[in-house]
Amino acid sequence: MSSDSELQEERDRRIAELEERIQRRGVGVKAPVAVLALVVGGVLLGLMWKDVAYFFSSRTPLTLGAEGEYRYDVLESNRYVQLHGVPTLRGAYGREGEDVYVVVGLRESPFLVRRRALPGEEWAPGRVPPRPDSRPFGVRGRLLAEEDGERYREGFKLLREMGEVQPRDGRLWLVVEGERPGGDKGVLLAALVLVLFLLGNAALLLRGLKRRPT
Repeated sequence: MSSDSELQEERDRRIAELEERIQRRGVGVKAPVAVLALVVGGVLLGLMWKDVAYFFSSRTPLTLGAEGEYRYDVLESNRYVQLHGVPTLRGAYGREGEDVYVVVGLRESPFLVRRRALPGEEWAPGRVPPRPDSRPFGVRGRLLAEEDGERYREGFKLLREMGEVQPRDGRLWLVVEGERPGGDKGVLLAALVLVLFLLGNAALLLRGLKRRPT
């Protein structure tokens, strides 16, 4: 019986040694991986920071005025705004799934508006787009300076080339109709996931740095 006990103790000791070695090796791998994860997570959080800031911004629209009376002195990118204007004769069309969107300019201004297509503005790729609805309209939405609207770069480019809008200080501004602060819960959820991911990897890194193999 004593021999069996000794063998069991020896096996337990060897198993403990192997587990310790595996654990030590894991620490050596986890720390660099955690650092890389922190860098990647930080970059992703930085890329969506403007969306997060807009989510928590004021839900009271900043009034930018109407045709001939625009308030250029209060222009601020990433704000919820409202304004009124006369649309340009031409626009830039695009599709997202089954939905058709139009980017039109407001005459004699640096403003563009991205909105859903209205009745009579139906368009399909490969077809000549119709002229946008010419009636003056008011709009509320998210205001983005040209440098902040990378997603809508093609719309900025096309409207600038059409020559019906007037850049101010070399820039155009886009109002994304209907995009309200606090409206996109997916942005907040994605940000929370990233924050938890960063915190988890930071904890893993700290634990790995504190532990030293003997």
